[in-house]
Amino acid sequence: MFYKNARIFTPEFRFVTGGFEVKDGRFGAVLPAEIPADAVDLQGATLIPGLIDIHSHGNSGADFSDGDYEGLKKMAAYYASQGVTSFAPASMTLPYDVLEKAFATAKRLKEEAPAGLSRLMGIQMEGPYFSYKKRGAQNPDYLKNPDFEGFRKLYEGCGGLVRIVDIAPELPGAVEFIERASRLCTVSIAHTDSDYDHARAAVEAGVTHLTHLYNAMPGIHHRNPGVIPAGVENPKVQAEIICDGYHIHPAAVRLAFTMFKNRMILISDSGRCAGEPEGTKFTLGGQDAWLRGGVARLADGTIACSATNLWTCLRNVLSWNIPEEEAIRAATWNPARALGVQDEVGSIAPGKLADFLVCAPDYTEKRVFIGGKEI
Repeated sequence: MFYKNARIFTPEFRFVTGGFEVKDGRFGAVLPAEIPADAVDLQGATLIPGLIDIHSHGNSGADFSDGDYEGLKKMAAYYASQGVTSFAPASMTLPYDVLEKAFATAKRLKEEAPAGLSRLMGIQMEGPYFSYKKRGAQNPDYLKNPDFEGFRKLYEGCGGLVRIVDIAPELPGAVEFIERASRLCTVSIAHTDSDYDHARAAVEAGVTHLTHLYNAMPGIHHRNPGVIPAGVENPKVQAEIICDGYHIHPAAVRLAFTMFKNRMILISDSGRCAGEPEGTKFTLGGQDAWLRGGVARLADGTIACSATNLWTCLRNVLSWNIPEEEAIRAATWNPARALGVQDEVGSIAPGKLADFLVCAPDYTEKRVFIGGKEI
């Protein structure tokens, strides 16, 4: 099937008006010189790749760490309804046996790939190798020092589906862990009280990612710069950021895009409270939390996960004056690269999976297509 008269976001990160083809669930010709007369007319709508959320714990009352297959399918259905056509669920700081069960559930969903649901493209293992001081909403009972053999068992048990593993680089054994784990997947700095020197050593050892920038890490100080400048300085490091409007001030989001330029990744970091009513009580990593004032908090007031979705985050950053091309890249191509799946998703190009959104010019409306079929 051919489509015409669309404002297409190209792999060169710019918009070009033209047409495209969908064939057998994948993109065929893109911006061909000739388009059949009976092509579907999109009437100038904006066409972007399907969004990719690489850091979300749950939604709709379900949480990835529950290890419940039906709950994970419910999550995938919600993602799809919000324009998130691929995702990597994030785990929490929990015992290895709990993580093993959750990862097995992810492997099953990946293999079965039910039609009409968001595609599970990997796992972000968020915990347990974190700082107690910067644990945030992670359960302190299950924190561990870096343990590569334990990680490798989990990694191999789910068939290598862990695409990102998080670590606090100041912990004993962190550099050795990073050197070994980075041969398997992306290694990210998270929930850390690291100084600049430890962070830079981690980057030199193989870290290429910063998890939920600003949150659960030291701020920038002119005499103690911390983690963020160590990431900014290395062009291989991408940074993900929560853009729900609660976790980070819009000015700090703009600063992040200025510092990291084209290396930003939008994430929701949503919990099971996403899509649920205000006041909902739920559990996060075995701890009680409440949805209050649009954001999740633990009993002691600690800010926890978000209640948003990636489509809303995209619209937020556009309203905060992030350039359109940078915002779209941060929600599509860059997260695909972080997961190592950029050959399949993340851009509109011949041969790639035909996961795309047909959007109103102001992004107030969207139509969602997965494998070329509208859901």
